[in-house]
Amino acid sequence: MTDRTDPERTPVLVGVGQINDRPADPADGLNPVELMAEALRGADRDAGGGLLADCDSLSVVAQLAWPQLSPVHEKVARALGIAPAHCEQTDKPNGDSPTRLLHEGANRIGRGEARICAITGGEALRTAGQLAAIKQTKGDPKHDALRDASHRVHKGYAQSYGLVVPTDVYPLYENALRASLGQTLAEGQAESGILWAGMSEVAAKSEGAWLRDPVAAETVITPSAKNRPIAFPYTKLQVANASVNQGAGFILASLAEARRRGIAEDQLVYIGHGAAASENENFLLRADYAGSASLRFVIERTLTLNDLKPTDLAEVELYSCFPCVPKMARRELDWPIDRPITVHGGLTFGGGPIGNYMSHAVAAMAAKLRGTQDKGLLFANGGYATHNHAIVLSGAPTGAEFPRQFDMQEEADRRRSAIPPLVRNYEGEGAIETYTVFYDDVGRPSGGVIVALTPEGSRTLARVPGTDTSLISWLTSGEVEPVGQTGLLKRDEAGMAMWSRT
Repeated sequence: MTDRTDPERTPVLVGVGQINDRPADPADGLNPVELMAEALRGADRDAGGGLLADCDSLSVVAQLAWPQLSPVHEKVARALGIAPAHCEQTDKPNGDSPTRLLHEGANRIGRGEARICAITGGEALRTAGQLAAIKQTKGDPKHDALRDASHRVHKGYAQSYGLVVPTDVYPLYENALRASLGQTLAEGQAESGILWAGMSEVAAKSEGAWLRDPVAAETVITPSAKNRPIAFPYTKLQVANASVNQGAGFILASLAEARRRGIAEDQLVYIGHGAAASENENFLLRADYAGSASLRFVIERTLTLNDLKPTDLAEVELYSCFPCVPKMARRELDWPIDRPITVHGGLTFGGGPIGNYMSHAVAAMAAKLRGTQDKGLLFANGGYATHNHAIVLSGAPTGAEFPRQFDMQEEADRRRSAIPPLVRNYEGEGAIETYTVFYDDVGRPSGGVIVALTPEGSRTLARVPGTDTSLISWLTSGEVEPVGQTGLLKRDEAGMAMWSRT
């Protein structure tokens, strides 16, 4: 494609930086602000130096691990000794945040509002956990940074049934997706194992990855002392690894500014078009759990906007907080199971620094594309399978013109099927729409939840007691597919709906 766009309004990716902090003593660990600043210093060096000093815009992904530091964007600016005209932090640490900030930075350059934009994020949840454990030995109460995060303290209907954090919710998608595909439990888990083993192979060769030892597919899906079950059917090696100290950042510049600074052409990565759309923030108000209309639409529209077919992509990063997400995404791309779905290593092996994983993916994608004619797709997911954002990067000019609207919500909503009404006080017969079982810290079932559909088509929740070993065995054995099976919902003395088989 011939590049006829104005170089002053053409955004290019010029520098990337990553840092993994592994202190011998947690007291010596870097906090998120320090990780973010160091990652951007690395990006500045990667671009040849001197860009941060003239930065017009700094955008930061919100961090969760150290709430006492928030907000952090101005702290990062001070740590870098810069005072950009535009300085912001995202409202939440969502997984799509870096991709959105990349897109917004490109638009800012396209509007002529900035010549240089810096984007960064970082988490030190591992160090925070270690410091909290030390305090706990001195009598302080136990703290779970993920479950105690400010945006999760609300105790609503879903939370009362145990659906609080992503590890509780994404299995609902996994089990519904498996059933909709006609897979047995063994087949669904085998697919997860193949995908995750492939990501571990990528991580082993990825400079910024947190875990760099390849893992076999069978090891990924088999519960063990080192791979305890988390929430059915996921084991520890199938979920995002948030216990990391990682920072990553990248710098955008106008093509004209990059040329003025003498940045080599083979250093530049060009930005294509993209799209974003979301599901309802309330994950109980979704059309179904076997797919996502916004996920499908975002991938489809991103390819269309860039006049690409899936076979035109040399590389992809399919967000991998849990297997259900890349399973859905790769089917939209018809992406073969034996091709890598990541350039960085995925959120289990590459590392899952809450909302900032995609900054690492941007860095890894840049390394793949520089000096080539290749194109890569970044697909990000955030929230509880809520937010979807995709964009294309290229080693050669894309011809894409900026600014360009990426919010495609209205059109995505038009494609969504009807959402079942939610009823909170139902008793009677219901059919399992999806489900999961929760496990404690040593891998014992602690209970579960069933999302059920009433005969009238409404949606409701029911609890599975941890003491009901027969029901838990039936839900998890794989001998029969529970999705679609009927049962009874009856309220206990506390008013909670309990599930029993008919």
